[in-house]
Amino acid sequence: MSEASRINESDSLSKTAPALSGRVMGLDYGKKTVGVAVSDPLGITAQKLETIERKSENKLRKTYARIEAIILEYDIKKIVLGYPKNMNNTIGERAESTLEFKEHLERRTNLEVILWDERLTTAAAERVLIEEGVRREHRKDTIDQIAAVFILQGYLDSVTRDET
Repeated sequence: MSEASRINESDSLSKTAPALSGRVMGLDYGKKTVGVAVSDPLGITAQKLETIERKSENKLRKTYARIEAIILEYDIKKIVLGYPKNMNNTIGERAESTLEFKEHLERRTNLEVILWDERLTTAAAERVLIEEGVRREHRKDTIDQIAAVFILQGYLDSVTRDET
């Protein structure tokens, strides 16, 4: 590959990458789990990372601590949090608890937390796992991570579209 080709290839990559300063974290917040995904350094793709589990819905201290550790480890600059609206676009109990979680995250991390419509992401994640042949008893291990990937990738794709 010639030097000119390398420069042109590099230029085209920078034009398609969203103008994100650092990695973005995607979260799928649930009653007892939080699925976590992170973007690549260029903000183009989302990768599953882990599922944070807790014993009780209201026991969030360790959950926040783990999220803060991931933020430091991956140099996260922004968080995209799945927002579970009802199918008729109303705000239910889960969405209200998500708003409360968002407020706590913003206070604890000093990062921008963007709410992202997550309707049907868990259903889509389940379909992917079924298509991949993952047995039912093993799906719960990764379904929240896959949902977090869908949430984060949706956001990353929208940022790319907005800039082109």
